[in-house]
Amino acid sequence: MTNATVVPFAGHGAPRTTTDRGHVAVSPVADPDERTRDRVLGAVLEHGPISAAELGDMLGFTPAAVRRHLDHLDRSGVIEVKRVAKAGAGAGRPARRYVLSSQGQSTLGNDYLDIATLALKQLQEVAGDDAVRAFAVERFADMERRYAPEIEQAGTDITARARALSEALSRDGFVASAASIEAKAPLPAALSSVQLCQGHCPIQQLAAHFPVFCDVETEVFSRLVGVDVRRLSTLARGGHVCTTHIPTGRLAAGGPQVPQAAPAGLNEVTNHQQERP
Repeated sequence: MTNATVVPFAGHGAPRTTTDRGHVAVSPVADPDERTRDRVLGAVLEHGPISAAELGDMLGFTPAAVRRHLDHLDRSGVIEVKRVAKAGAGAGRPARRYVLSSQGQSTLGNDYLDIATLALKQLQEVAGDDAVRAFAVERFADMERRYAPEIEQAGTDITARARALSEALSRDGFVASAASIEAKAPLPAALSSVQLCQGHCPIQQLAAHFPVFCDVETEVFSRLVGVDVRRLSTLARGGHVCTTHIPTGRLAAGGPQVPQAAPAGLNEVTNHQQERP
């Protein structure tokens, strides 16, 4: 996402026309506020999810100035707020972090996702579903290799491993958080869990066409934490966040687990239920 896609930003509020190649052409005249908003928008695209304070430090703006431009971009629908609690921060109001919205992605152009979707559709037609799955497995193999040593350092406690996974995902821009849910009597302790949430997905559009990407990611999470997990909601299917149910009231992690069919009540919930726990 960090390619030279900042070109279309110039004059975010200026008149735009579409060229014969489908790219956005923008009037060269832009007032100072528009140029500043373009810088803010470019920083959100390249570094999001990012806080207002981080943007201000990066761009040299006062807190009041950066929030004014963020509010304008938010009202325009090209950015959106993701609320996420910092790992280990305990109770408290989640931090506001900014990412490009789906509308913003469309406004700025998402040719690479369109090309990837078209290429995978053609691969599916020529080689079948197994070839698409193999592609998804290879795509997530690098994530698993990078995350595994860090999660192993967390020990055998499943909650600790889930929190380590959350921290690794956040560094990669997934705006992740891990909330512990303790089962209270008369419920058995074995029903305790961690709900792992991801507020951002860089391949959301692709996963909407090919849910196998979400399935393979879930399998990677299961192997990393060392226990069978359940995917409750995904951004690709219209949820507000991707939510993964990780049971913690079982034996300590003891090796790779193979995800099984979710029991009744733990399949992906309907969109109106897909909220951060």
